[in-house]
Amino acid sequence: MTVTAYTLAVLLNLFCLFLGFRFLFQPASAAVGYGIPADPAGDAGTFLSTKGLRDGVPGIVGLVLLFSVGARAEAWLMLCMALVPLGDTLIVLRRGGTKAVAFGIHFATAVVVLISAALLFLV
Repeated sequence: MTVTAYTLAVLLNLFCLFLGFRFLFQPASAAVGYGIPADPAGDAGTFLSTKGLRDGVPGIVGLVLLFSVGARAEAWLMLCMALVPLGDTLIVLRRGGTKAVAFGIHFATAVVVLISAALLFLV
């Protein structure tokens, strides 16, 4: 179970980094993948860059915690970070995105993050 817990945690942290870089360097396609298309040329460009930073930094923090402090600290971070995709679910639903994206991407991600937290607490 330790290998599974650590592997899932590392993958989720790397996924955060991927999302962050995608919003920084491919903001239009990242916004479409998020579920709410935006025009990166307007004010949305600033928002998308901010989102990229917001998504990328927790990936770095998570990797640092996991390998310097350990599984328990990472578990607490994952538990708290599950709030982000849960919030994203609500944002997509309230801003005209589809239920498929809201639940199939964002809510499902929150569930996986919570599973990761549970596995890390068990290690």
